[in-house]
Amino acid sequence: MLINIAMKSLRDRKGSVALSIMAMTISVFVLLSVEHIRHQTKENFANTVSGVDLIVGARTGSLNLLLYSVFKIGSPTNNISWQSFNTITANPKVKWAIPLSLGDSHKGYRVLGTTKQYFEHFSYGKKHRLAFKQGKAFTGIFDVVLGAQVAKKLGYQLGDQLILAHGIAKTSFSLHNDNPFKVTGILAPIGTPVDHTLHVSLQSIEAIHHDGKFTPLSNALEHLQPKSITAFMIGLHSKITTFKMQREINYYTPEPLLAIMPGVALSELWQTMKILENTLILVSILVLISASLGICAMLLSSIRERNKEIQLLRGIGASPFFLFRLIALEALFILAMSIVLSTGILVTILVLTQDYLASSFGVQVSTNIVSLGNLYLVSSLLSTSVIIAMFPSIFGFIESKKNTLSE
Repeated sequence: MLINIAMKSLRDRKGSVALSIMAMTISVFVLLSVEHIRHQTKENFANTVSGVDLIVGARTGSLNLLLYSVFKIGSPTNNISWQSFNTITANPKVKWAIPLSLGDSHKGYRVLGTTKQYFEHFSYGKKHRLAFKQGKAFTGIFDVVLGAQVAKKLGYQLGDQLILAHGIAKTSFSLHNDNPFKVTGILAPIGTPVDHTLHVSLQSIEAIHHDGKFTPLSNALEHLQPKSITAFMIGLHSKITTFKMQREINYYTPEPLLAIMPGVALSELWQTMKILENTLILVSILVLISASLGICAMLLSSIRERNKEIQLLRGIGASPFFLFRLIALEALFILAMSIVLSTGILVTILVLTQDYLASSFGVQVSTNIVSLGNLYLVSSLLSTSVIIAMFPSIFGFIESKKNTLSE
């Protein structure tokens, strides 16, 4: 009986109810969107690199080193000498090392000079290794391995040739025209900056910066050892030695170096972003409160229109608690409809923009919005229906009592 009365009452006020549902849908959509994208972005950042014990670069801020070495954002303050790289990686504590050389690009995408160790030891997520969708790792001087998004957006296939440019600008007038590269491999998509990177050998970086055209037949490969690199990643035989190794690198005397632990640096990154994150959540909550007040106002205004209905219910013995449950059920219905609509809209938008977000921002946003945070959020929203219903029900009870006494 209670449900039938509530549904009939809502149908009688379908215009105002529809407006309330629209307002609440927008606010719930904003809340769910902020929570989902915040969670996905954090997860993407955390999954970008794993299994790396230390990242070493020229002495700078830890966040700057993390951003340019892992996320390809920004530029290094200085390079590291190749001699220092060899000295540090010769330490018995070091199990493997991946040198990184940045500074060139191709049509706005970063070029990473490295070694085959990169494909063998670099991992992401829960220590997942890189996999090839097509082809294999570079073997020749002018071989290039493309990230998934680079190949997709620029339409490259195995065997295609491309020209690298000096610098990281999208438009460059300093092209290495004399030494075209051949695509020998395309990596499987993983939803990290690797997808937006071109990978070449360290010797390739040296070769393209030679004056004139370089021919492997006329130049021995040993002459192409780099003089310096941007940074390098190391894995240790034992995690216990991480702090000791970090201290040794930070106090390395031949040149000023900085060693960071990726997990610690990521925590610092989230601390700096905490203000922005909290601001977004606060704005979402304010939007929700505004919509909730709108629903409360709608229910309050409907009380006067329903005076006779409420008096009739009181006349047949309906208690104040019955009236409260009736209004709470109406508020719950409005919120439930808003949650269903906002969820549908959010999933649809994520499906339509998933590729765009991955290609433009390097963020792989899942269309599965079911998470612990969102479940807590939906539970909290449904609980607000009780608060929303409280004031109209009290007001309705007082009004019905006044009318009864006046009669």
